[in-house]
Amino acid sequence: MPMTTPAMLRARLATPVGSPSDSRAAELAPAGSRPDSPAAELAPAGTPAGSRAGSRAAEFAPAGSPVGTPADSRAAEFAPAGSPSGSRAAELAPAGAPAVLAMPAMPSHGRAGGVRAVAAAFLAACAGVLAFGGGRAEAQSLTTVPVVTSGLTRPLFVASPRGDNNRLFIVEQRFNNIGRIKILNLATNTVNATPYLEISPVSTGGEQGLLGLAFHPNFMENGYFYVNYTIPAQAGVSAGSTIIARYRATGGNPLATTASAASAHIVLTIPQSDSNHNGGWIDFGPDGYLYIATGDGGNANDQNGQFTELAVGHTPNMGNAQDITDNLLGKVLRIDVDGPDNIPGNADDADPNTGKQYRIPVDNPFVGITGDDEIWSFGLRNPWRCSFDRANGDLWIADVGQGVREEINHEPAGVGGRNYGWRCMEGTRCTGLSGCTCNSVNLTLPVHVYDHGTTRCSVTGGYVYRGCAISWLRGTYFYGDYCSREIFSFRRVGNTNTELTNRTAELAPAGFTLGDIISFGEDNLGELYIVDRSGTSGRIYRIVAANPNETDCNANGQPDACDIARGTSQDANNNGIPDECEPPCFADFNQDGGIDGQDVEAFYLAWELGDDSADVNEDGGVDGQDVETFFIAWESGEC
Repeated sequence: MPMTTPAMLRARLATPVGSPSDSRAAELAPAGSRPDSPAAELAPAGTPAGSRAGSRAAEFAPAGSPVGTPADSRAAEFAPAGSPSGSRAAELAPAGAPAVLAMPAMPSHGRAGGVRAVAAAFLAACAGVLAFGGGRAEAQSLTTVPVVTSGLTRPLFVASPRGDNNRLFIVEQRFNNIGRIKILNLATNTVNATPYLEISPVSTGGEQGLLGLAFHPNFMENGYFYVNYTIPAQAGVSAGSTIIARYRATGGNPLATTASAASAHIVLTIPQSDSNHNGGWIDFGPDGYLYIATGDGGNANDQNGQFTELAVGHTPNMGNAQDITDNLLGKVLRIDVDGPDNIPGNADDADPNTGKQYRIPVDNPFVGITGDDEIWSFGLRNPWRCSFDRANGDLWIADVGQGVREEINHEPAGVGGRNYGWRCMEGTRCTGLSGCTCNSVNLTLPVHVYDHGTTRCSVTGGYVYRGCAISWLRGTYFYGDYCSREIFSFRRVGNTNTELTNRTAELAPAGFTLGDIISFGEDNLGELYIVDRSGTSGRIYRIVAANPNETDCNANGQPDACDIARGTSQDANNNGIPDECEPPCFADFNQDGGIDGQDVEAFYLAWELGDDSADVNEDGGVDGQDVETFFIAWESGEC
């Protein structure tokens, strides 16, 4: 009798329910045998009733072979009449087929194939329900956990290098005229006594100082990071130039507790017209380039004022934000700090043709046409905290309004060259100022705005939550208002905002009062933090679920998704369940993460040897029933 093959299983699975072959007994039983007996199912013709079916010879021997034929060779057991023994082709080929094994056509049962595609579609549908505020998302709430409550001076920002689960770096705007970076140890919630880096002198205006920090994508290998700060005013030059500089961890060791002040290398200097509207955000995009957000230079209406440094000034009748020629203010810039070899810290980082300490990405929107090559987008007043969505690379830009309206802009990944409308527009409001045409088709309007009212005055941009600890929150964008001390969130679904929620009350920390919401931050796992500053001190809180109900199959006190994200648990089949919490997937017999023809070969090698791993039905024996069990699972792409 030929063995049960994937082709036979396909035929059986395609047979209407109720047909004779709907029964495995009917499918596999020799003529005249009782279909309800496993022994009868597999016993060769002529085997006495009640004979032992646990013998592979009895189970699979060709018709006419005596009971007790040695079962050591699968070739002998399965070979069609006349085929040579010892050949896998002979073992598995159907009667009359040539002795060359042709694997049946197999659907891809990798992560995107078969039943898993159906599962993916189901999960996508569930995500859609959550995204529109249905079911579980509505029933959940958040709270905060204090992480640092004392010992900080003007905290401004927090971030972690990619790949570092143990540290959160805290940017302090200034202590006197010194900008500082400190290290928070996440395991103990303690801040190192010695600062990681001190930069001096920095300018001391209310919107000046150390403003931004970005770790190189390969920081955990090379130890390089970049900062954005302002220096003291220089008469006849600048009201306090913005400096983009590169530093390195001491000794190049990314795990060092300090950085080398001597490693400072200035990448870019941008003179400022006034002391305010400096922007300050920097980060590496998913494309590996460094993005820099700059304000319009300061003063009201993007024009010269009483304290404007006229050596820089504001472009007349246009403003800096709309001027794209020899003007880097009011923009998002995009530069290559690695050079052609994609490695920072060597000679090819600089452009020998221009003398600039960086290169220009060739696909920047103004390369080869009128406009500064560094510009990625423009028309911004004072972008205060931008962020990349780590799931899709989209850029979120919160731009501080002037006197009426605050705005949040959303830029799909890789879409540059946009004009966000300042100074002729403040959010969706026409200002009456020149420089561009209000509501022109050439402008990109914000995706969300809000008016000042009585207490609101300055938007603080945040992040789209992509952490592992709160599954229902993923895809939610957070932002706040510095003046009203409020925190909000919404989801962006297609071209629509949903679930706009004021989360101030639920995020109020127990025993504390939320102060000025100056920034948000995220750690390596994507968990979100609030940087709260009141006066010259400040606190840092982590956003958490009020009633955590995430799956914790290994009972270690951490959500399974976080165990997998940290790398403390493996998830070979990418199903979101730590491998230690589920038995091995026997359909993926070679455990390489995919279900394919190699698993068939691996199974038969083990089955041939009678290895315990081939006992996939776990009945204590390696026999023909394991073949059937394996192929049913293999065919369906499930374990």
